[in-house]
Formats: sequence, C-alpha cells, structure tokens
Amino acid sequence: MSNTANITTKKLPLVLSGSTTYNITMMILALLASIGIAFGIHAMIVGHDVAYGVTRSVPWGLLIATYVFFVVTSTGLCLVSSLGHVFGFESFHEIGKRAVFLAICTIISGFTVIAFEIENPWRMAIYNVLSPNLTSNIWWMGTLYGAYLFFMVSEFFLLHTQRYRAAGILGLLGVLSGIAAHSNLGAVFGLLNGREFWHGPYMPIYFIASAMMSGCAAICFFTYLGLKSNGRPIDDKMKKSLRATGRLGMLLMATLLFFVTWKVISGIAGYPPGKFQAMMALIKGGYSANFWGGEIFLGMVLPFIMILATKAEKPSWLFAAGLISLIGIFFMRYDLVVVGQLVPSFHSLGILGHTELLSYTPSLHEVMITIGGLSLCGLMFLVGERLFDCHKDSHH
Repeated sequence: MSNTANITTKKLPLVLSGSTTYNITMMILALLASIGIAFGIHAMIVGHDVAYGVTRSVPWGLLIATYVFFVVTSTGLCLVSSLGHVFGFESFHEIGKRAVFLAICTIISGFTVIAFEIENPWRMAIYNVLSPNLTSNIWWMGTLYGAYLFFMVSEFFLLHTQRYRAAGILGLLGVLSGIAAHSNLGAVFGLLNGREFWHGPYMPIYFIASAMMSGCAAICFFTYLGLKSNGRPIDDKMKKSLRATGRLGMLLMATLLFFVTWKVISGIAGYPPGKFQAMMALIKGGYSANFWGGEIFLGMVLPFIMILATKAEKPSWLFAAGLISLIGIFFMRYDLVVVGQLVPSFHSLGILGHTELLSYTPSLHEVMITIGGLSLCGLMFLVGERLFDCHKDSHH
C-alpha cells in the first residue's frame, strides 16, 4: 500500500504534490485570478467609462492603489533581501531567495493590474521604445520597473543555481533600479502641483521608507506561511533572519509614524488650500476609519506592539503582525491615491459646483480585478514554494 502511494505521488506534477488543502487553495486562487482577468478583459471591451467607477475628476481609483501596493511591496522585498545577498548582513541571508521570488511575484501582479487600468496597455510597451519621452515621469516609471524586473529575475536564477557572486552583482543592479523606479513613482505624485495633498519633495523619500516596511511585513508573513504550509521546520538560522526582519520592520513603522505625524501637521497648520480639506477628510471625515483604523492602527501601531511585546522572537507572532500590517498598508495606498484627488481644483475659490469634496466608489470590475491580482500573487507564491522546494538555500 505504501509503495503504491509513493508511486502515485511521484506521478503527480510537482506543483500538485502537496497536501489536499494546499492543492485546493491553489485551485481557488487560480479560479479567482482567472475571474479577475476575465473582468479586466470585459472592461477593455465595454470601455473603462462603463466598467470603472473613476471619472474625469477622479481619474485614479482602486486599480492604481492596488498597483502602488504591489510595486511598493516588491521594491521593499528587493531592498530587504539585498541586505543579505548583496550587502553581506548575515542575519538576512536565510530570507533572501524567497524574498527575491516574492518581489518578482508582486511586480508581475502589479503589472497585471495596471494593464487593465490602462485602456491600451500594448501602446505603452510599443511607444516606450519607439517614441520615448524623457521628460515624462510615467515613461521613466515603465522603463525603470521593466529593468528592475529583468534584474530581479536574473538575480533569482543565479541564486537558484548557486552562483552567488554574480547574483550579488545583479542584486545590486536590482536595488539601484528599484530605488530609482520607486523614487520616480513617488515623484509621479510629488511633482503634481495641481494636487496639493501630494505635492512636495518628501514623497519619494516616504515611498522608499514605506516600501521597506511593506517588504519586512511581506517577508514575515510569507516566510512563515511557506514553511508551515509545506510542513517545514523553522530552524535557528531562519528564526534569526525573521527576528532581524521583524525588528527592522518595527524601526520602519516608528519612522513612518513620524512621517505621518508631520504630514498631518503640515496638512492642517495654516489651513493650506487643497491640502487642508483632504487632510480633514482623512482625520475626521469620510476616510477617517481607513486612516485611523486601517493605515495607523493595523498598518503600524498594532504590528509594532506585537513585535515589541515578543521582541521579534516568536515567528507565529511575526506572521500575524506581517498579515495585519499588509492589510493596513493596503488602506494606506488606497487613501494616498484616492484622497489626493477629492479636492476640486477650484475648491478654494468657492465656485458653485466646486465647493464640496468629490466622491469615488470602486466598481465591481475594479474590485474583482483587485481580487484577481491578489490571487495571482498568492498563486505564484504557492507554485514557487513547490517548484523551488521552499527556496532551500545552502549557506555561503
């Protein structure tokens, strides 16, 4: 009986050789990802003005926020993983390969979501090469993130084949392109002087700091999930890496709380036009639950307390703190993108029809594409755990 079971297991494809629960989870994620892609294709057919809740006044919605969530997390994963494989910090070595793979998964998921937000995504790929606009932040964003994806895939391949010296070089290139791409993404918001809530030089710096916090949360969550779902023990080296990652995440949460505090103060002191109204919508208006409950409490305060209380010594608590923080970070990205557009351009002039804040509600298509993007990321992660044997790595 035992021999028959072993023969049956060997005949299964590698990605389906896990437990029944593992395989069912992958199938559910594959179904949700397919449904999300189907909704995206349907939106392209019927038109974005019909399928999406965005308008001329609020042109960026849930899909842009989801894209930002994915690419910010990807950059953070790249930066944190580079501490071990690129810069030689031994404490971060064990989480390196999985973090690089997760960076690839999240950036691909982000590209998938943004492809459905852009009405003609193929034009960007074609004219990015044929008609480059070097003065456009959006052009630089597409180019730099394309280079970043290439370097991350190359680094993962070299890590998987244990060519660590070459992987370190590609990892450094990935870090440089990731920082350039991500700070440029911050500039996409920060250089828009028509949107006072976003405008300012601190935005690219804020994006880098929040990216690393997102990366730490993702590593704590997905590393524990990957090992436990495959019945693998968390050895002392991995505990040491998770502890270092958790403590780094705690430091970054404190730093981000500092950023947010001064963002609020600068947004209300002196009643700056445009920025004041948006900030009030966050701290006591319709988005206050998102702000206080989501990005502040779930995103930073509660995970900080959990990690501090356990001194980052308990992987299960780091897993829970990572999950909670990622949920809060999603609210953070949504608030940043949406609230920044709610103040009409002529709000301060008191013009009739432009005195109230604008509104935005995501459509069913946007929600399903977002669920599809998250499911795609989860599916790629689970497939990677099977294909690459939980990203086992020999010490070097």
